[in-house]
Amino acid sequence: MARSAASSIRRVASLATPLALALPVMVMAAPGARAAGMPQLDFANPYVIGQVIWGAVIFLVLYVLLSRSALPKVEAVLTSRRQTIDNDLDIARRAKAEADGAVDELHQARRTAMAEAQANVDKVIEDARLSALRQTQEMNARLAVEIHEAEARVAAARKAALGSLRQIADETAQALVRQVTGASVPADVVARTVDHAATARGL
Repeated sequence: MARSAASSIRRVASLATPLALALPVMVMAAPGARAAGMPQLDFANPYVIGQVIWGAVIFLVLYVLLSRSALPKVEAVLTSRRQTIDNDLDIARRAKAEADGAVDELHQARRTAMAEAQANVDKVIEDARLSALRQTQEMNARLAVEIHEAEARVAAARKAALGSLRQIADETAQALVRQVTGASVPADVVARTVDHAATARGL
């Protein structure tokens, strides 16, 4: 950018130089200008020719001075500015890249945290399910044991009740037979008869 600006200035100066040198010739070729009352363009006057020549010399000197002193400084300033702009752009690009990297890391950390949280939730749910299943199995086993024990107690109570009932039945049968017949029946015969009747009735 700086080099192109300096080159443009040099091109403009190089184009302006021949125009300035050709100006006296162009004016001398325009006699109508002197006829119109413009003595500053009367090249028959040696003062006018001297002014034109000195103007051209001064222009050339200024051009040489500018091209040797001012233009390199301008080019150096433009080059320095261009380098500064390039450095700033590089810094901005690096900062943008770092910011993009930080954003990507943040998104990745967010995704990782969400995945870990979901995994923890799933683990808690699975642990709760397994714990509930284990407690249910333990409760079922305990209930099965209690039911078995209760059935055993009921069976023992039923057996004890039936034993007492048969004893009462034996005694009642003997007492009835004695009252009806006035004779006593052997206990084993009464017991067999009561057992047979109880068995027939499912007792």
